[in-house]
Amino acid sequence: MYNESSIRNQLIVSKTYNNLTQDILHPIETKSGKLWWIAFIIAIIATLLGIACIIYTIITGIGVWGLNRTINWAWDITNFVWWIGIGHAGTLISAVLLLFRQKWRLSINRSAEAMTIFAVIQAGLFPIIHMGRPWDAYWVFPIPNQLGTLWPNFNSPLLWDVFAISTYFSVSLIFWFIGLIPDFAMIRDHTKNPIKKKIYGILSFGWSGKAKHWYMFEEISLILAGLCTPLVFSVHTIVSFDFATSIIKGWHSTIFPPYFVAGAIFSGFAMVQTILGVARKVLHLESYITIKHIENMNIIIMVTGGIVTLAYISEFIMSWYSGNIFEDFTYLSSGAATGPFSWAFWVLIICNILIPQLLWFKKIRKNFLWSYVISIFINIGMWFERFNIIVLNLSHDYLPSSWTGFLPTFVDIGIFIGTIGLFFVLYLLYARTFPIIAQAELKTILKSNVSK
Repeated sequence: MYNESSIRNQLIVSKTYNNLTQDILHPIETKSGKLWWIAFIIAIIATLLGIACIIYTIITGIGVWGLNRTINWAWDITNFVWWIGIGHAGTLISAVLLLFRQKWRLSINRSAEAMTIFAVIQAGLFPIIHMGRPWDAYWVFPIPNQLGTLWPNFNSPLLWDVFAISTYFSVSLIFWFIGLIPDFAMIRDHTKNPIKKKIYGILSFGWSGKAKHWYMFEEISLILAGLCTPLVFSVHTIVSFDFATSIIKGWHSTIFPPYFVAGAIFSGFAMVQTILGVARKVLHLESYITIKHIENMNIIIMVTGGIVTLAYISEFIMSWYSGNIFEDFTYLSSGAATGPFSWAFWVLIICNILIPQLLWFKKIRKNFLWSYVISIFINIGMWFERFNIIVLNLSHDYLPSSWTGFLPTFVDIGIFIGTIGLFFVLYLLYARTFPIIAQAELKTILKSNVSK
């Protein structure tokens, strides 16, 4: 007997090479549609609100936030960690799936890579604003300054963040740009606008599609993917050290590094689903971002969601088993489930544990609308996870006299809404000026019988 493997269905059907080229050029060469303008105007309004709140914060001071003498990390650092987590999955999709030769990445990797860059930009805003004097932000860098011989404290996890995030952003930016070079050349060769032809000609670095060019392109893509993959794990591990290296109850935990990495991938893939849902409808890319792509991402969400759930259970058991009365008020404990922040705790449980279980049903997993709604709930749940980790543990100090609550002000909320708006402004502008699908690589599987 012979063991025969079944041939997988094609990812992209009923499309020719010319169809693909024209479909990718269409958003760049034509006027924006009604849906794009609606999304863009909403995003611009949210961005302007955020800018106004940031200016008000800088002029007045961070006292306009809901911080107090006990909870001095809250809404802002929650947003910082949330955006960093979202930025992880973009590079992961491109780098890891490239190394594993997964062809289904070709329709989604360009948007995912851009998502990484835009999310890290949003994350970088919060530590700078939280300094209170953002004009002195360069003090965190190890460069000579007016402080003389006083340099940053290299033992501080906050300085580790600077190095980790800047390195991750730089490598991700290069990885994203290198992948776009064949697409820039395609636009250069097809556009009728002389200004666009000149701009994209510069960006394409003389790409002509020769065998030598493709060989170098594939080699450097693999090298950068090999660099990005460990960065995906190291960056959020270092972010977790901000908490794990402290002596605050609920934070001083060795489970934080792997737990943060799994959570980042979980939330990142959910955001990829969210932005691809927007792109799929606004730019009419249903033929390229198919139900199969959505199902594959849902499967990864299920796997990483299971890891996160296991981490939650471990946290709860360790809190209970320790018998420490202070641990009873920390993140994922019986005190958290019934205490003053129980509303945040149960939003986390519902959005991150219960709702993703719906993806076990194939009809839901392969349904675009349900997948989109579930991805939004996961984004909400992962934000509340970070909120619970930070605010719950700080709200109950070792002295009962220091126990306090936290309520965000309109400035806290406005800045967060502004970063979401700016994220989508950047993505929507990106979709109008850059190919959001890797057309040159996608053409390699159009007439292939096997789609890996």
